[in-house]
Amino acid sequence: MPDPILPKITFDDFSKVDIRVGTIVAAESFPEARKPSIKLTIDFGGEIGARRSSAQLVKHYQPEQLIGKQVAAVLNFPPRQIGPMMSEVLTLGFPDEEGGVVLFSPDLKIPNGGKLF
Repeated sequence: MPDPILPKITFDDFSKVDIRVGTIVAAESFPEARKPSIKLTIDFGGEIGARRSSAQLVKHYQPEQLIGKQVAAVLNFPPRQIGPMMSEVLTLGFPDEEGGVVLFSPDLKIPNGGKLF
């Protein structure tokens, strides 16, 4: 019986989403965003390089504590205009009990650009 809450996808659907790990190399407050956010520059290494993202992380993180942190992001969504900046990747996180974003991060160091499978 199909689950009424979770839509089913195929493995081919999942494989189209390019989720990779990168290291935050720059982070700054982003007061121009509609919701309190932080601008991130994330290095995905080699052929991908650095990409920018805006993330609503202010409940749990200060910009300076994010430098050097590895995070996961979706790389193949179209860029999205967030205030005056173009967000190039979707940085992944999960909501805490009050809806604050907690970053999704590997527990061991991964080479930048490593792809989720």
